[in-house]
Amino acid sequence: MGPLEYLKNRLDPEQFEKIKAIDNPELHEFLAKYIDLLNPAKVFVCTDSKEDEEYVRRKAIEYGEEKPLAMDGHTVHYDGYYDQARDKARTKILVPKGVEIPFVNTMDREEGLKEIHEIMKDIAKGKELFVCFFVLGPKNSIFTIPAVQLTDSAYVAHSEFILYRKGYEEFKRLGREAKFLKFVHSAGELDERKTSKNIDKRRIYIDLEGETVYSANTQYGGNTIGLKKLAFRLTIRRAVQEGWLSEHMFLMRVNGPNGRKTYFTGAYPSMCGKTSTAMISWENIVGDDLTFIVDMKGEARGANVEKGVFGIIQGVNQEDDPIIWEVLHSPNEIIFSNVLVKDGKPYWNDMGIPIPEEGENHSGKWWKGKKDAEGNEIPPSHKNARFTVSLEAFPNADLEALEAPCGVRIGGMIFGGRDADTWPPVREAFDWAHGVVTMGAALESETTAATLGKEGVRAFNPMAILDFLSVHIGDYLRNYLEFEKKLRIKPKIFAVNYFLRDKDGNWLNHKLDKAVWLKWMELRVHGDVDAIETPVGYIPKYEDLKRLFKEVLNKDYSREDYEKQFTIRVPEFLAKIERIEKIYGDVGNIPEELFKVLEKERERLLKAKEKYGDYISPFQLEKS
Repeated sequence: MGPLEYLKNRLDPEQFEKIKAIDNPELHEFLAKYIDLLNPAKVFVCTDSKEDEEYVRRKAIEYGEEKPLAMDGHTVHYDGYYDQARDKARTKILVPKGVEIPFVNTMDREEGLKEIHEIMKDIAKGKELFVCFFVLGPKNSIFTIPAVQLTDSAYVAHSEFILYRKGYEEFKRLGREAKFLKFVHSAGELDERKTSKNIDKRRIYIDLEGETVYSANTQYGGNTIGLKKLAFRLTIRRAVQEGWLSEHMFLMRVNGPNGRKTYFTGAYPSMCGKTSTAMISWENIVGDDLTFIVDMKGEARGANVEKGVFGIIQGVNQEDDPIIWEVLHSPNEIIFSNVLVKDGKPYWNDMGIPIPEEGENHSGKWWKGKKDAEGNEIPPSHKNARFTVSLEAFPNADLEALEAPCGVRIGGMIFGGRDADTWPPVREAFDWAHGVVTMGAALESETTAATLGKEGVRAFNPMAILDFLSVHIGDYLRNYLEFEKKLRIKPKIFAVNYFLRDKDGNWLNHKLDKAVWLKWMELRVHGDVDAIETPVGYIPKYEDLKRLFKEVLNKDYSREDYEKQFTIRVPEFLAKIERIEKIYGDVGNIPEELFKVLEKERERLLKAKEKYGDYISPFQLEKS
């Protein structure tokens, strides 16, 4: 029996007709194989119609995966208590025998496929399976990558409708030409709270060769929303093979003088200020997480892979995040996950208003002081609690740029980490290679709650992409360095650090200072202000920042603050170079250029140390 015939026998006539309308034998074969393996009670095929999307929304509530909240359009979803973050240990890249990729959790492909197929056999029995079609990037453009998702979780399907552009019509248009990504997910057996039960059998396996991701016995979005960080592994590999960049970056518009629009991308590890930067209220957001960057006639053009936000909610407050706050308190379509709910209202940690002392959260019925089985006190909302909402809900979204088939021209690229003692708040690279190596490839950050494991450890995380690499880091960096050669107009590269402290551990930056660093970077892209040359790149002049602080934040900015923030900390920079050199030296197959750039930086630092000492005031460098 051929795949199409199998589907005809297995699906309701109405659902079968939706599949039959797509002329793609590879798709038919994929659907037949996995519908047979998962063995659901029924199958629903989603087209691009509003009715199909509405059906999925209804089912998420009917099946108990989401509950309506008091405000129209708002629902809450809970993941299991031990299913609250990306499961790095059980997320594996499947590779042919004998292949190893440094820093990447790999597994023999045949072994992995055998195991996941055994785990997934009959896993959707008695449940409804949703077949969903989406595209990554704007439709019908150079960026478009079609994708198909199979899931027995209406919550996952609903999330993807909010986060991604619908792709059913695109599949029909492309027919046999569609080079699509494939995602197979099952939440597995559910407990009475409708959360995944068998988490010992939680698996997230990424098959590079088949461009297919398998995810079982988990509901947390980072493990199950296939088109997000799981697809990211597949697109990184495609980008390296084809000579473009698939990056863990926001995309935003910074508004310069006289109505000038300048677009920036930014890569920051989790909880390092990425989303809050992209959402500064007087700038314009295009995307908060993933960006495709291609060469178009010698220009670096960027597009948001997604059309929605799956954002960390902890710490979102009215003063620092006025736009997100407004969005979360308006009747938009929003899925809150793993927050505290009391009387139909969501609450989360550090939201700046009093939080109820009891309610329901990711642990079930909750009260202040409640402890888990391990004796840990349970916070009101999980540290990694999220909100899922469309970018259309944001008053400052640049929707024209979001859907531009040719993307937007990138003026600057920013790399930012959580660094207490080394990087100044903002600096500019001397050139592309200097930025890629000393800011991107050398990115380190203190660990946070978005991944399972210990917090507060300084972790190496090049381009904020280490958790998602699917190729050798050397090949990834070589592609980055080579990409410059295609460009007539090269984006400037910057590094930021919002987490610098003094010797007593006090913060040297206020949360909103990032708005000033952005305005300075925008001026530098267009050569509107001069800068001070340091051994590690260009830094702002005090007079420029003093003016910008007044203009942007209506704040006075003292010479003392400036000097503390922009002092070049030579011993810390030298120690960092040693750490980074050792990491890459131990890996092998790293572009020689990386070591040359690091060595030049070391020489500049040692020369400056000889002249000025260990800690160099920006005022000393300005005079020289």
